[in-house]
Amino acid sequence: MIILRSLLFNFCFFGWSLLASVIFIPLFIASPRTAQLTGWPWATVTLFMARVICGIKYEIRGREYITDGPVIYAAKHQSAWDTMIFLVLFKNPAYVLKRELLRIPGWGWYLWRMKMIAIDRSGKASSLKDLIRQSREALAENRPIVLFPEGTRMRPGAPPDYQPGIIALYNQLGVPVIPVALNSGAFWGKNAFNKYPGTIVMEFLPPMAPGMAKGTFLPALQSEIEEASKRLLDEALGIRD
Repeated sequence: MIILRSLLFNFCFFGWSLLASVIFIPLFIASPRTAQLTGWPWATVTLFMARVICGIKYEIRGREYITDGPVIYAAKHQSAWDTMIFLVLFKNPAYVLKRELLRIPGWGWYLWRMKMIAIDRSGKASSLKDLIRQSREALAENRPIVLFPEGTRMRPGAPPDYQPGIIALYNQLGVPVIPVALNSGAFWGKNAFNKYPGTIVMEFLPPMAPGMAKGTFLPALQSEIEEASKRLLDEALGIRD
């Protein structure tokens, strides 16, 4: 049953994504502002299909820490689900993503038109400067920044591997960073075909104010996210058992 449901979901997901890329063409052409309106319906329908077909629901905790002001959301990344949920929760988020994604036909073009923060992950100084510049532009447009500090999806329980980009943004932008923990990988795994029924929990944690002493921010951020994600993963595995 899991395999059949997962097969049906994948068929519907790719079909819907193709259809959406076509019907949203007028918004794509009009302006970056209107192109940004396409993220919410695409993600909302996808998550609806995940719930109806695969039995994947979700719960958001810590909503009191969500803010409309300039902020960076630093989230654990375990699943493709993570890339959709912020499009549903926020009006116009600016994701930090690798530049190669812009080259994907159709989907990548929308990411470019939506003015996502695309960076070269080579780690060079110029890459960090470009990251900071684009992030400042996004904040000036009152867009929350969404960044996955590890830079890629990680399997549940894998050793953390936080990258320097979040440190540069924290030091240079002077805005709060809100850690975000989750357990999505327990139900919708990295590169996994099967999708398992259950409730994904995403938890927003207390914001970290700007101005922490040098060398203390990243360890504190990692500790907050990893401890909370471990707790949520244990909870998810208990539910599935």
